[in-house]
Amino acid sequence: MSIKPQLSRFDLTMIVVSLVIGMGIFKTPGAVALKAGNEYLFFGTWIFGGIVSLCGALTFAEIGARYPNAGGFYKTLSYCYHPALAFMVEWVLALANIASIAAVALIGSEYINPILMPASLQNDTGIKIVTVSCVLILYVVNFIGIKMSARVQNVLTIFKVAMIILLCTAVFQHDVPPTAIPVISLKGNPIQAFGLCLIPVFFTYTGYALTINFGADIVNAKRNIPKAIFTGMGIVIALYLAINFAYYKVLGFGGLQQSNVLAAKMAEVVFGVWGYKITSLLMFLSVLAYVNVYIMSNPRVFYAMAEDGVLPKIFERVNPKTQVQEFCMTVYVAAILLLLFAGGSFSSLLNYTMFFNTIGLILGASAIFILHKKTKQLDTKDIFTIKWYPLVPLVFIASYLFVTISIFADDPKASLVCLGGFAVGLVIYFAATASRRKQLGQHNDQ
Repeated sequence: MSIKPQLSRFDLTMIVVSLVIGMGIFKTPGAVALKAGNEYLFFGTWIFGGIVSLCGALTFAEIGARYPNAGGFYKTLSYCYHPALAFMVEWVLALANIASIAAVALIGSEYINPILMPASLQNDTGIKIVTVSCVLILYVVNFIGIKMSARVQNVLTIFKVAMIILLCTAVFQHDVPPTAIPVISLKGNPIQAFGLCLIPVFFTYTGYALTINFGADIVNAKRNIPKAIFTGMGIVIALYLAINFAYYKVLGFGGLQQSNVLAAKMAEVVFGVWGYKITSLLMFLSVLAYVNVYIMSNPRVFYAMAEDGVLPKIFERVNPKTQVQEFCMTVYVAAILLLLFAGGSFSSLLNYTMFFNTIGLILGASAIFILHKKTKQLDTKDIFTIKWYPLVPLVFIASYLFVTISIFADDPKASLVCLGGFAVGLVIYFAATASRRKQLGQHNDQ
């Protein structure tokens, strides 16, 4: 049965905004400012990152329009390349999500650590203790059952909305003088600094690739998809620039560089010490909401892989009473904790996340060139096609390739670990397919 378009231009605009805006904007501007060394490179990187992300959203929207399916990346890459490569990309994107959750959990712990922990644990060890404790608490909550998890998610989401409203009131405080913290100037190569700035910027802009799932769902696709994506990404870029300007205006560029808890510091300058504490608490709860929803939903990726026979059947087990994928979720949470201990800092976890993401997104975006050849017959139909093809996907691919090289140069160890993750994915795929062929052979012999 064919997909009947039902989503309006406004629907897709809101989807794009909600896919992109997450928790990174409350942490990564400090890392970008530190690497940039001056406000011109800082704001220029955010603008450039938004433009590249717009190119990515348009590229994946056309991929989704040309090859609509319920499997997203996996089905598309199987069709364009090979099922082994498709599994490998899906596998590393799942690993990227695990690294991303670990990184975001650290963001929340950095906000709440000064409030919860004694002075002796106001350090990386204290932050890691809080992070691990929170992940384990959410694991227990999700283990109880999906209804309990959903109720916790609803409460945490309310706190997240309250935190955003509080920050918005801080933005409009025009009479706040910037704090006089010295600026750490750029000392290295500007091109190298630009590449390093793009790592946290692209992390903050990520999410738009999921437009691949909506290419066939939009009414009047040729007209509405580009307008919705331009509008949605325009809103995101405007919001990111606005909140970055608020950080810069309230904290000064030096304060922006040297704060791990930007939102709380800004609230402290505007509202005093209670503003700092309340914002830290709300930020921590909003991070819990993010981590909780991923623990609740992402193990389903492994479930789908098990259904396809590329992971052991144990990953398909679901508790009939609680509807919890107990084994899947346990493995998923164990992987998060392992990365927290092995990865260490937010910066290193960010490198793991983005190396996985850049390779996966480069391969995903490159599929558009193959689809153009395989689906030429669709060019005359009312589907969305990129106006500036092939320039738009080439800009996206080249930019992400530049970031991949920047990560490798900055952190070779993380890059090699990630390449090992790709290799493990291939080994799992070929081992699973060999096992499946053996089982089919035994069944046929009987």
